[in-house]
Amino acid sequence: MDGRSSYPVRASDVERDQALRALSDRVAEGRMSSDTFERRVDQVLRARSRAELDDIVHDLPPTNRVVGRLTGLVSSFSQATARIEAAWRAPRLPRFTLPPAGLARIVVGRAPGCQFILTDLTVSRFHAEIYHEDDGWMISDLGSMNGTRVNGWRLTGPAKVRPGDEVGFGNASFIVAAP
Repeated sequence: MDGRSSYPVRASDVERDQALRALSDRVAEGRMSSDTFERRVDQVLRARSRAELDDIVHDLPPTNRVVGRLTGLVSSFSQATARIEAAWRAPRLPRFTLPPAGLARIVVGRAPGCQFILTDLTVSRFHAEIYHEDDGWMISDLGSMNGTRVNGWRLTGPAKVRPGDEVGFGNASFIVAAP
């Protein structure tokens, strides 16, 4: 015996991912048809050994550094463009400016006794409270029917609020701004 196993070495998930990545790169470069790609992806997923994976990708042309870099640049530019478009289409929320340090408590609601009055019917009369503690501003719901949210999460107890956070009282939403 020469110390080698007579059984084929089983293909790992990492090796499958590498083979799939090589196939998808060739399709992105335009060096493989989509039919061939689909057929080979199916073969990669059914392959049991490293040798079978090697047979599937052995005839692929080597990667071209220039094409690889160009594809990467186009991909990153596309992602940046998508993020800018998403930010542009995002709703523009009004600002909720935190008061200066002198005011220690703000009650949000529809009642005339509140410091921040909202006319939206989904806001309770005494909806939420924003108060200042040693480590910053906190917000808590006062048992409102439609809830108070911070960054999309409904409050179940007091939560810290910082400039840039999105706060919601019923259907009314705001972006928190520094004083």
